[in-house]
Formats: sequence, C-alpha cells, structure tokens
Amino acid sequence: MKLAIYGYGNLGRGVECAIHKNSDATLVGIFTRRDPKTVRPLYESTPVYSANELLAHKESIDVLILCGGSATDLPEMTPALAEHFHVVDSFDTHATISKHFDRCDAAAKAGGRIALISCGWDPGLFSIARAYASAVLPGGAAYTFWGRGISQGHSDAIRRIAGVKDARQYTVPREEALAAVRSGQTPALTTREKHLRECYVVVEDGADTAYIEKTIKEMPNYFADYDTTVTFLTEEELRREHGGMPHGGSVIYNGRTGKESEHGHTVEFRLSLDSNPEFTGSVLVAYARAVDRMAKRGVCGCKTVLDIAPGDLLMESAEELRAHLI
Repeated sequence: MKLAIYGYGNLGRGVECAIHKNSDATLVGIFTRRDPKTVRPLYESTPVYSANELLAHKESIDVLILCGGSATDLPEMTPALAEHFHVVDSFDTHATISKHFDRCDAAAKAGGRIALISCGWDPGLFSIARAYASAVLPGGAAYTFWGRGISQGHSDAIRRIAGVKDARQYTVPREEALAAVRSGQTPALTTREKHLRECYVVVEDGADTAYIEKTIKEMPNYFADYDTTVTFLTEEELRREHGGMPHGGSVIYNGRTGKESEHGHTVEFRLSLDSNPEFTGSVLVAYARAVDRMAKRGVCGCKTVLDIAPGDLLMESAEELRAHLI
C-alpha cells in the first residue's frame, strides 16, 4: 500500500517510523504546509512536498494519513480531503465526534472514498475494548482512565492560545477512583472525580499569563470540566523536565453474571506507552491497511474503528491468522 503523511509534527514522525516497520507499506512522501525545505524527515529517503502539491499526487496515494490537531486542523482538514483521498485521522474531541463523522461521511461519499476518523488508542483501541466488554457483560459499568501522560491534543490546544510558545499537558488519574474501580466497585464518577490535568506552559515575552491561565482553565471540551493546574516555566525547563512523550491508561469494565447477578467480573485493557505519538502513528498505519483493503472491495463513506474487521488490520492472510492467532 502506498501511504502519504499530511502534516509533520510529533504524530507525523510517529507515522513515518511506523511505515518503515510495515513491509507491505511504502511512504510516498510527507506533505507539509510549511516550506518543505525546512522539514527534516527522520529518514533521508523520505520525500517532502508542499501541501499545495497534494492533488498532483492523487493517483499515487492509496491512503492519506492526516496528522493535524483535533482543536482546529482536523475538523476542516478531514472533510476537505476525504472527497479526494481515502483518509485516516485521529480526531479525539469525544464531544464532537458525531458532528465530525457527519461532515466526513458526506464528503467521502461524494468522492467515493473512505474516511476513517477518530483512530488511535482513545478514541480507537480503547473504543473497541469498551465495546467488547459491553457486549459480553451487558448492563455493567465502563470506566476509562488516561495517564499519567502527555496528551498531544490537549497540548496542541494550549499551544494555539495567543502568547503561548510551547506547552505540555499531563492527564493524571485520581488514584482513589482508580483503586475503587479495580476493586470491582461501580461508583458514579464525574469527569472531575476521575482525572486531574497538569499544564506546563512556556510563553512569549510580554505575554499575559493571567489571560493564558484563565483561557486554559475555561476551555470547553478540554479543561473546563477538570481540576486543572497551570505552571509557567522556561523553554530549557520544559525540555529538561518534560521532553518525553509518555502516555497510557486503562479501560476497566465491571459486570455481573448469574441468576441473581451473584458473580462479579472485571475486564481491563491497559496501555503503558513510552511514546504516545509513535504508538498512535503505529495504530494509524495498521488502520490505513484496513482502509486500503476495504476500498478495494468498493466500500465508501465515513467509518470508525468499530466498523473495521480485526483481520483487515494484519499483514498475514486469513489462513495464517487462523493458524497462529485463533
């Protein structure tokens, strides 16, 4: 499959790495809105083109992997490109996924293409974990905990605020809530009771830090529903103390079986990631394979990970999968 990357930040680099680890994939190139001469890919063999050249390469790209941010990029980028390309994005603003789906579905169907949205680990792999557990144990309670780790989408949202030079945002699960759920309890937890958010921010000279802190804490869909701390620091401190990109989390589902619901069961799917963007990039490439296969079968329209058969994600044949994974 011939893949291309649109946007080249942390996630774009993660996708580039992942493509080189998949023997059935070829990287057509990186398409950037920056000056291509300023972009330094991880592999010298990777071509870099201007985003303005994208349509000229339309026939040579099987699937275009979109590596923009969910705050402002993907809501416009994905539907605009879905009419021309089979696309995969990692849109992660849970509250507006349905609206994003509808826009992308219309565009993809207009062009006879597939737009796979909200593909990563949450939404993405965690969505599947929630679905499987709910199917097996109907009527149970699902809990999702993220972190402690850096959220790419939330960090990007902070960096879009006027006066912010750079930022890292950590999502931190509340230990008392996590322990209660793992013990089999099914408490009714609010968003605020499950997680904290820690923001580390570098500002431009002369920036209004009070305005920046207020904007962060009141940002809907990102921070308004959480107890949030904002710490201002220097670029050197940010690089030294927050230079990595770790993340992870758990989906925990508690359900019961038996005539009198006398038996309790806990299902947990857990991730611990050294590099959030590299892992997310790996998920995107696996799902690009599924999109490529579905496209060859004539499928079109917008899809989520719940619409993708597991066998389409793997390089091996159905016979090999039956022999080694079933």
